[in-house]
Amino acid sequence: MAKVETVRGPIDSSALGRVLIHEHVFLMYMEYTINYRPDFFEDETIRKAAAKLNALKAVGIDTIIDLTVLGLGRHIPSLAKVAAQTEINIICSTGAYTFNDVPAPFAYYGPGLLCDRPEPMIEHFVRDIVEGVPGTGVKAGELKCAIDVPGLTPGVERVMRAVARTHLITGTPVTVHTAPKQETGLIAQRVLREEGVNLQDVVIGHCGDTTDIDYLMRVADQGSILGMDRFGVNFEMTMQDRVKTIAEMVKRGYVDQLTLSHDCCCWSDFFPHIDEYAKAMPQHNYLHIHNDVIPALLEAGVTRPQIDKMFIDNPRRYFEGAARRHGAKP
Repeated sequence: MAKVETVRGPIDSSALGRVLIHEHVFLMYMEYTINYRPDFFEDETIRKAAAKLNALKAVGIDTIIDLTVLGLGRHIPSLAKVAAQTEINIICSTGAYTFNDVPAPFAYYGPGLLCDRPEPMIEHFVRDIVEGVPGTGVKAGELKCAIDVPGLTPGVERVMRAVARTHLITGTPVTVHTAPKQETGLIAQRVLREEGVNLQDVVIGHCGDTTDIDYLMRVADQGSILGMDRFGVNFEMTMQDRVKTIAEMVKRGYVDQLTLSHDCCCWSDFFPHIDEYAKAMPQHNYLHIHNDVIPALLEAGVTRPQIDKMFIDNPRRYFEGAARRHGAKP
């Protein structure tokens, strides 16, 4: 067993229950939201978000990992208000999301830069985990970075190595947003391994966006968990192809390294109204896996115990393994 930080405080890993490994509650370009979306700060936004999570709890999900970090509009005070109105455990994250450059505050601030000093991102990320996000008391329980189509740009590499070093200091597990068609998960694994990260402590995200079984096996064979985590994003891949890929990976013996999720949110400023997004992406919602994906997986030959492994056993082992390995370090 291990302690896992949630927005409401620490819980034992045995209390994680059924986990969606890659979700968001709020997604935004914060500067835009502050200036042009006052509705975000209304009580109704919090109420509606909590209602969606309560509906998710009602169908059997106990925990979500909210992977909203710098670059995606993380706003912990609002997340804490939602957590107070739902029984779902929300694990919040620290790190940074970029496909190219570091976040602007770090452009001239860091090793060898105009303001030359040790990597400040590590200091920020460690504080989020150990002391809590400033002004909130909420501790992050997950680390996140990204490597997409542009590949390992200097900015992406700097963030990734800062996340890796934070992991080594704190033992907090890591999720990486990747572009599987460009096989960037393998690049992420290489960089994290160079920094001394045990790849069992890493989720390679968005692996469900490819049907390339050979690539998925190469990632899994290095020990990482595969995030089959974009159910409902049908412009990337159909649900049928995602289900078929999971069924094939299960058939080949990789059920212990698969997790399921949607990568969706309750509110975003990416669309004027979330209802418009719902019309454009009707299956991209928190209930899609329960309503549509699980029946399809069962029909494809995946068993209930195997589905439970993806929801319960694999996320729990991920957190417990990271804590155990960190605790065993001299």
